[in-house]
Amino acid sequence: MSDFVAKLDALFQPVNRGDAPGLVVGVALHGKPIYRRGFGLASIEHGVANTPWTRMRIGSTSKHVASLAALLLAEEGKLDLDTGVRAYVPELPAGPHEPTLRQFMAHTSGIRDSLDVGFVAAGLTIKPKGEGLAVQARQRDVNFPPGEKMIYNNGGYHLLSLAIERASGVPFEQFLKERIFTPLAMHDTLSVPSDFEIHQGVATMHVAQPDGTYRRGIFPSEEVRAEGAIISTIDDMLRWLAHLRGPHTVGSEASWQQLLTPVRLNNGVATGYSLGLLVEQYRGVDVIHHGGTVIGGTCQMLTVPAHALDIIILSNGAPVNVGELANKVIEAVLGEEAFTQPAETIAASAAFKPLVGALYASPTADMVFGFGDADGKLGFIIHNSPAIPAREEQGALSLAFSRTVTGPYRVRMEPLAADGIAPQTLELDEAGTLHRLEKLPATPPLAEAGKPLVGRYRVPDLHAQAVIEFAGDALLVRIASEYGPNVLVLKAYSADIFGWQYTGQLAALGGTLHVERSGGRVTGLRVNTLRTRHLHFERVED
Repeated sequence: MSDFVAKLDALFQPVNRGDAPGLVVGVALHGKPIYRRGFGLASIEHGVANTPWTRMRIGSTSKHVASLAALLLAEEGKLDLDTGVRAYVPELPAGPHEPTLRQFMAHTSGIRDSLDVGFVAAGLTIKPKGEGLAVQARQRDVNFPPGEKMIYNNGGYHLLSLAIERASGVPFEQFLKERIFTPLAMHDTLSVPSDFEIHQGVATMHVAQPDGTYRRGIFPSEEVRAEGAIISTIDDMLRWLAHLRGPHTVGSEASWQQLLTPVRLNNGVATGYSLGLLVEQYRGVDVIHHGGTVIGGTCQMLTVPAHALDIIILSNGAPVNVGELANKVIEAVLGEEAFTQPAETIAASAAFKPLVGALYASPTADMVFGFGDADGKLGFIIHNSPAIPAREEQGALSLAFSRTVTGPYRVRMEPLAADGIAPQTLELDEAGTLHRLEKLPATPPLAEAGKPLVGRYRVPDLHAQAVIEFAGDALLVRIASEYGPNVLVLKAYSADIFGWQYTGQLAALGGTLHVERSGGRVTGLRVNTLRTRHLHFERVED
């Protein structure tokens, strides 16, 4: 027992500081807690330390709890998870392909993500209650037809909350408390829709600044629900994990089987994602897990059913990867003899040097894809995302859905030349959909490429207006929405493709912009991000 405790203490020692935010960790075997620690500060402002009783947001780890709530209502005949969503949310626009609640839960609905669309419109401006539904109701297009692909979607879970509330006849937060948290003795767990609410014992979320200071993390919505609203403690989450493994007292075994069964796309490709949970393997050992990210904090919840090992890590701003830490906890507790496979091989940038910096696009630019360096690792860049480290396997590079919340992606590397030049073409497999990509030519001068874009645009799906203009040497997209302005700084990748990255707390996100022309004149723009596809900007005549 003391051997792995010492290993875990050493693992978390770097965040055991008295001047910075940290995390709380809970580990249990066969339902019995064997490690409960708090590290760092719950509040820098007040000098309060994290303890095993500290409450924190669990972010997107909330999603499978909401999925169970929907399944409970389905057991009672109050929800049909496989009927069109407009039966429960008629405010949504009618379309040729109507998604279901189950597809919302599996991220295969194809609708756009209201949270991501909100980032484009107004960055981290706080959106009021009702805006999540309003954003979804005004979307005139979708990312893809239901079931065709998988793109992580907070908006779908927000709509699921409304369906649960309407079908049950009580507020969503009350339903979770009465039907799930109270029966499982999770007395310190609540669904809290706004970071402006004050609840006892909740840690402050901290966002590190370049100068070494911190800002308070506030999620940009006053109505967070199934997409990531739960606050909890490590003890409550360990109770939840024990129940997740079974036996189950809340929900039928048939409902839990649905909750834990990975879905397949229309083409038969298995995603590894069930209804709010990832069901996969770590080094040959079956695991069930889900992470969560909020502004200023992260979470990782994981169980190894065969060993009845449960792990929960909640961070309020510690500079760590909680998913990687959870995997290290598995290794420390179970030992090497538990694994049948070695650790995955992450591609090294040095081994694929010709690819670093190369950028590719499909003929319609519905996929813009490239390679970048991520601290010595070769990463995939998808619609100007940060470089996400890729796995090297049998002549291919791949990226699992759990790494990027889209995909999975796979690129065969036979075309890689030995002459130090990146290949001119690539074939990218996105969950069974093949993209034939062409390498973009040398980047044109920004002034030359950007000049045709200058002008005014209308963006109905954002309920916004936009202006593209030069400010000195910078090409800017200035977006004016009802909740505030946003400014995107463009970089030219070709005459028709531009990219941007957000600044501040969204600096890890970005997107691409594809120019539409008629008769040689720019008539509109199509914006893509990791989670939003072909968002249309319509050119306005001067």
